[in-house]
Amino acid sequence: MANWIGIAIWIVLGAVIGLVMKSLVRLPEERSGHAVILAVLGGFAGVIGGMLGVGIFEFDHPRALTLGGMAGAFALAGLFTFIYRWGVRGLT
Repeated sequence: MANWIGIAIWIVLGAVIGLVMKSLVRLPEERSGHAVILAVLGGFAGVIGGMLGVGIFEFDHPRALTLGGMAGAFALAGLFTFIYRWGVRGLT
């Protein structure tokens, strides 16, 4: 049960990072719908990053609620949402 709670925390952490990235990287003309896309992309990246973090740092005792899992979720969600915001800004 603790692993499912950890995965849910990764999703929420990624969504929050996506919404924070929306406020940090400003676009000249903001269109509607980017907040939902960033939240979903951040949640997805949080799950992938959390799995990678657990796999790399916590190989002996894989649990979702570890420092490696949280760090991986935070790092990859931040990276993916920054690349998305930077790429969209370059298109306008």
